[in-house]
Amino acid sequence: MKIHEEKLAVAGPVGNIEVLMERPDAPRGIALVAHPHPFGGGANTNKVAHTLAKTFVALGYAAFRPNFRGVGATEGTHDEGRGETEDLLAVLHNAQLRCGDIPVVLAGFSFGAYCQTRVARRLADAGRPAQRLVLVGTAAGFVEGLRQYDTESVPHDTIVIHGSADTTVPLANVLAWAETNDLPVTVVPGADHFFHRRLHQIRDIITRAWRH
Repeated sequence: MKIHEEKLAVAGPVGNIEVLMERPDAPRGIALVAHPHPFGGGANTNKVAHTLAKTFVALGYAAFRPNFRGVGATEGTHDEGRGETEDLLAVLHNAQLRCGDIPVVLAGFSFGAYCQTRVARRLADAGRPAQRLVLVGTAAGFVEGLRQYDTESVPHDTIVIHGSADTTVPLANVLAWAETNDLPVTVVPGADHFFHRRLHQIRDIITRAWRH
């Protein structure tokens, strides 16, 4: 499968958004991938975001990885998820112009996962829901040093992956959020927030889910 890779500048609400695109010739869908919090060094080159993108490309999706405001060549300043949601929607619109009206998967890590729950709500409210969500290390509840995350409800088939040894977003936070949403959580034993040495498990969990 030939993959076209390109760095894009997509027009957003407050300026250009830097996006990494990886696209097969005839994608089966679009995977929009959101990276972790910029204040922690998050960028679209983050290893978990990279793993999410590569996993979906291997499954035949066109992956679009934007940088959030103030990261890389993306213009604007951090907006605690509000402006970032608008930017993700702008990138998705651009992706649909490039790839057509095909299914959309929303994938995110940490702060990016939180933002994707907001994008999912906007798409559902517009009558164009995402095919599925994949959320890793989801920012939910009180995250020390950052803020309180009131993470949106998501569909019951959302894939939620979290590390048992996550000290950035405690597993208890995600379990409490998931319980109110009637959501199962896939817990990776021993994995920290950044899934060091366990990135392959993220890939395997997603790949198995897509083959069923």
